[in-house]
Amino acid sequence: MVEYLARRLVQALVLLFLLSLILFGLISAVPGGLMTAYENNPDITPEDYARLQAKYGLDQPVPVRYVKWLGNVLRGDWGTSFVSKRPVMQEIGDRLPNTLLLMGLAELVTLLIAIPLGIYSSLRQYSLFDHVATTFAFAGQSLPVFWFGLVLIIIFAVTLKGPTGAPLLPGSGMATPNAPFSLVDRVRHLILPVTMLSLVSAAGYMRFMRSAMLDVVNQDYVRTARAKGMAEKEVVFKHALRNALIPVVTLVALDIPTLFFGAVFTERIFAWPGMGRLYIDAAFKTDYPVLMALLLISGALIIFSNLLADLLYAYLDPRIKYT
Repeated sequence: MVEYLARRLVQALVLLFLLSLILFGLISAVPGGLMTAYENNPDITPEDYARLQAKYGLDQPVPVRYVKWLGNVLRGDWGTSFVSKRPVMQEIGDRLPNTLLLMGLAELVTLLIAIPLGIYSSLRQYSLFDHVATTFAFAGQSLPVFWFGLVLIIIFAVTLKGPTGAPLLPGSGMATPNAPFSLVDRVRHLILPVTMLSLVSAAGYMRFMRSAMLDVVNQDYVRTARAKGMAEKEVVFKHALRNALIPVVTLVALDIPTLFFGAVFTERIFAWPGMGRLYIDAAFKTDYPVLMALLLISGALIIFSNLLADLLYAYLDPRIKYT
């Protein structure tokens, strides 16, 4: 296992290096160049434009800029935002806790909904509950995320009113402006975006859980456990569920990068100050140091989350051995 892990880590580092090359090359090849934001600014003279290029090193060849950028990154310096003039890591550090709160809570609610429903639906195959749950799962997967979010806002933040005449639930932001910190206020602002994310995600998770359980419950070792007189709860949760979780583990591991990167549509619709909005703002405003950092960190998380999924496979299924 140690040899396999070391080999995978080396492969991951090589892949991450190649990914940084590709991303840096693509961003450097953007039409109009990296100084597009300043080209149409009437307050920027040609001399100012040249000084800015020299300041950010954009007057040098792409390979030279890449080597300097990589050296700075290895020292922990991701550069300075073109827009805010703040270090990139400060920009990310301000938004990351908000995204972790939103995405972590949404992922937890998703699993709490999807796994029990998937298990129960598989054990009651073709029952009324199974048909209803499967229908809602297909409907949930078919819903456009942004449309569902707008519907939630129209219903709970526009149409329905509370006892004081205010909206029943806030439809934007993560706290009431100019109000002191309140846990209840934060929870109320979380309800709609978490509901939007968790219900749509739970639909797909439930289908995977149901399908995996149906494949497992008819295996020989599960029938043998029942034939030995083992309690049904023990058969399901000790023998069947452990192997059925393998496909779900893959989904959860692949969702880990979203805990960092955020949900672009959700954060945009609900004005949530997280990583998704930072990414969109950086793309629209051609803030390429921020954009490069977000894309590379997201790529690294995808690479290492796949490694984590492989390691969890071996833990859940003793038949899987890595050498």
